[in-house]
Amino acid sequence: MTFDMARTVALARWWWTFIVRGVLAILFGVLAFFAPGLGAAVLVGLFAAWVIIDGIGNIIAGVRGRGRDRAWWLEILEGVVGLAAGLIALIFPVYAAGVLVLLIAIWAIVTGVLEVIAAIRLRELISGEVWMGLAGVASILFGVILIAFPAAGALSLVWLISSFAIVFGIFLILLGSRLRGIHELARRGAAPWISPHGGNNQVQAVSE
Repeated sequence: MTFDMARTVALARWWWTFIVRGVLAILFGVLAFFAPGLGAAVLVGLFAAWVIIDGIGNIIAGVRGRGRDRAWWLEILEGVVGLAAGLIALIFPVYAAGVLVLLIAIWAIVTGVLEVIAAIRLRELISGEVWMGLAGVASILFGVILIAFPAAGALSLVWLISSFAIVFGIFLILLGSRLRGIHELARRGAAPWISPHGGNNQVQAVSE
């Protein structure tokens, strides 16, 4: 089995983590729509819960990928950033409510950059990296918009935050579904290799 194929199969084994992250993002987005009626504290709490769980998932994925993935530290770094943002929101809820826009913007930009870097790395392995790349770009644009228009109305901000979370979650679920397909083929003894430069699909046997 080639080294690249081994990395592909190892990554696909954790397809469910991307889907879980996507579901959590969508759940946060849907719940955030109700935040104007529930108060800023609830929005802070929802954001904190989302990024903490997402961060822990990233850290676990990075630790599990250590030794098999050259860029395992990117997962851990993204997880630490999310965990830190969530803990700040929980420990300082009063201040977090006041600087929530800035906090989310910084988290979104840093996370987006790391997602794009990961997508470029993933491009060497499978074609499904486009979903991770789009998630990263969406995250960066979202963060930039928040910084550019910090004084937007509360309702507009909530809708923007909610929409971003839902779109971000959809991209992660699509990526997870792509990896799940590779994982299922690998379990049956074959895994697809799709050249990052296009071309016909090839199926290679997976052997231990």
